[in-house]
Amino acid sequence: MKVLVVGSGGREHALLWKAAQSPLVERLYAAPGNAGMEALAERVPWNGEVEALADWALEAGIDLTLVGPEAPLVEGIADAFWERGLKVFGPTQKAAMIEGSKAFAKGLMERYGIPTARYRTFQDPLLALEYLEEVGVPIVIKDSGLAAGKGVTVAFDLHTAKQAVANILNRAEGGEVVIEEYLEGEEATVLALTDGKTVLPLLPSQDHKRLLDGDGGPMTGGMGAVAPYPMDGAALRRVEEEILWPLVRGLEAEGVVYRGVIYAGLMLTREGPKVLEFNARFGDPEAQAVLPLLQSDLVELALKVAEGRLQGTRLSWREGAAACVVLAAPGYPENPRKGIPLHLPEPPEGVLVFHAGTRREGGRLVSAGGRVLNVVGLGKDLKEALERAYAFIPRVGFPGAVYRRDIGRKALARFST
Repeated sequence: MKVLVVGSGGREHALLWKAAQSPLVERLYAAPGNAGMEALAERVPWNGEVEALADWALEAGIDLTLVGPEAPLVEGIADAFWERGLKVFGPTQKAAMIEGSKAFAKGLMERYGIPTARYRTFQDPLLALEYLEEVGVPIVIKDSGLAAGKGVTVAFDLHTAKQAVANILNRAEGGEVVIEEYLEGEEATVLALTDGKTVLPLLPSQDHKRLLDGDGGPMTGGMGAVAPYPMDGAALRRVEEEILWPLVRGLEAEGVVYRGVIYAGLMLTREGPKVLEFNARFGDPEAQAVLPLLQSDLVELALKVAEGRLQGTRLSWREGAAACVVLAAPGYPENPRKGIPLHLPEPPEGVLVFHAGTRREGGRLVSAGGRVLNVVGLGKDLKEALERAYAFIPRVGFPGAVYRRDIGRKALARFST
């Protein structure tokens, strides 16, 4: 098979790395890819135009396409591929609305009884500000549209809440804001494969969204992740029965067949798991922690999803744990420095490195984005996985690299209780 991976980040490098292990694959392509993917795949120049990429894929005889990022899914890349008779792993534009519009996702959850925070949506700034005065703080403010993981403000004072609303609704092009009740508990992520008829949960994981240790600093796209996250069987069953299945069936009832990955970002509250957000693709960096533990053939799984043949499939996992630590550029997330020379030694056994924002410049490797490298440690348990990741990081030549030193600390505490 000729397999194409769409995207250029750490998640896509992990997808490509996993796809390369499949005996079904003859040739791999990445559009547009990054410097780290060159050893695995032929890079395809791509400016983001979905119709153009679909035309290229048809001409190149691509047998299966795995879409990594959310933006092309929301723009309808899956529809463009299917219209040309090309198989694609990723939801259609209508199905991807669970991420493209938080207001749409919240309405869907309300209609089908999926547990989530109470909320209101607004397009009028004055009405939104009046509502804030009425409900008070703490409160959560969300940009309804795509915001690369950075469109959420958890406000503990009214000034911060009002500023967040103003930033979203006072743009020239307008906007929509979702104002949610503040939920307390531990955050976790459950990814699941679905072909619209079967739901297959993957190992639970935990992302670390804020820039600094102790969950301080601004929200980011994610500074690290660990898997498996220690979620008990009863909670996992509730996620499957109360969240994942109702979402798939609810979409089906509205004429939408979902084929791809569902990302359920959860708060584990005293009342049980509640949805913080749905995404329409693998998490980044959750994928970099989950995929190395997957023993099953990713390409075979993606093909089954695309063809609606997931029923009866069982997943196989390697024992142990994985921990991903993101190395970001100085100035991330607001103004990351680019062009920083990078030196990357060969990682030892038990360590993987997935490139995110990297490129070649005159034969040398340099930074080309906010999140630059993902160092993933594998171990017999989470403690060993973290030790391996953190032991390798000082060997990476990346002046001024920003990274958290407490990835996995919450999960380790749960393992020990």
